[in-house]
Amino acid sequence: MNRKEKNNKARDDHTRMAHEGIRQLLFENKILPGQKLSYRMIAETLGMSLTPVIQALKILEFQGLVKHIPNKGYYTEPLSLQEIKEIYELREVVEISLLPAVIENLDNDSITRLSGFLQTDHGNDIDLNTRLVLDRNFHTILSSIAAKKVQMQILQNLFDLLYLKYRGSLLFVASEVIVGSQHQMIFDAVVTRNIDKAHMAMKQHFTVIKAKALSTLSQMLAGRYERHP
Repeated sequence: MNRKEKNNKARDDHTRMAHEGIRQLLFENKILPGQKLSYRMIAETLGMSLTPVIQALKILEFQGLVKHIPNKGYYTEPLSLQEIKEIYELREVVEISLLPAVIENLDNDSITRLSGFLQTDHGNDIDLNTRLVLDRNFHTILSSIAAKKVQMQILQNLFDLLYLKYRGSLLFVASEVIVGSQHQMIFDAVVTRNIDKAHMAMKQHFTVIKAKALSTLSQMLAGRYERHP
């Protein structure tokens, strides 16, 4: 690797680190929806220079998590009831469409991995951040069994929007909806290779969590809930 290639790699590595760092700040609600972003504050928080931070923000803009206003800078996108409704509707379509391939490709290793998440998912002493991560991981692993690259990229983008932008409202959903039992129903249907039951269980799951997320976000936007730290 020559000097130019090393410099390019170092630049890409720094941008990737900045991107992951800003994502973590979003997940932890240290950057809030609708907030103007200070390049310098983010760079100081992450212990990085301004250049990789700006490059990372360009990537996040492409992903729909921030927007750039000429001569003003970057802002996080505001919360939107219509957007979260569309996210859940698209997730439902994509994840249900993957179920036949999931069942076809299911093997012992996949079953073991899913079982591990379910065992943790049923715990009562799990903090809400961890429960959100478990929910995302269960759906990610289940869908990845289908081995459909394009659909998985779509889901990853939707998960980013949900868990980085709407985390505050989803925490209330996680605390009130019994997600673990619904995951168990989906798992049982998939393992027994019953496509009709799997379809029904997944649809019921999305009906419940979408309704609760919309209700909670509505109340948050009306000022009835504070954004969860």
